[in-house]
Amino acid sequence: MLSPRRVKFRKQQRGRMRGIATRGNTIAFGEFALQAQECGWITSRQIEASRRAMTRYVKRGGKIWIRIFPDKPVTMRAAETRMGSGKGNPEFWVAVIKPGRILFEMGGPEITEAIAKEAMRLAQYKLPIKTKFLALADQPVELVTEESDDVAVITAADLSASPALALES
Repeated sequence: MLSPRRVKFRKQQRGRMRGIATRGNTIAFGEFALQAQECGWITSRQIEASRRAMTRYVKRGGKIWIRIFPDKPVTMRAAETRMGSGKGNPEFWVAVIKPGRILFEMGGPEITEAIAKEAMRLAQYKLPIKTKFLALADQPVELVTEESDDVAVITAADLSASPALALES
């Protein structure tokens, strides 16, 4: 399971999960991804269970990228302990997830969209938050023309549909 090798401080406050993910919200490595639709904590055990489900389905073909890391310690007090006597000990690690964050990516020559979608569906069942399947072909791409500062936002599907657009860029 994932956990930091060492941390500066053993215990952290719980914090709050506000807003949307501004970083880690686009596909960067593979062709297919699983994106969070709501906020929450994902434990290192849940990340590992999702990874195993995806790996078993694709029979170790292709490549899987885990885009989140559990770097927040969660403390717990012993059962039936009286009030006081300080904060409990760290019990497990979580990754703080905001809406829009890419959780997993998948790619490779033998990974089709159908295989990736089914593998991500199996991984989705292991997670405590709502997620959405994304494909790189559906991601918007920014094209900046050199003669002017005009920016055109199109998808990869539009590029493959009309070869004229691909030649202009």
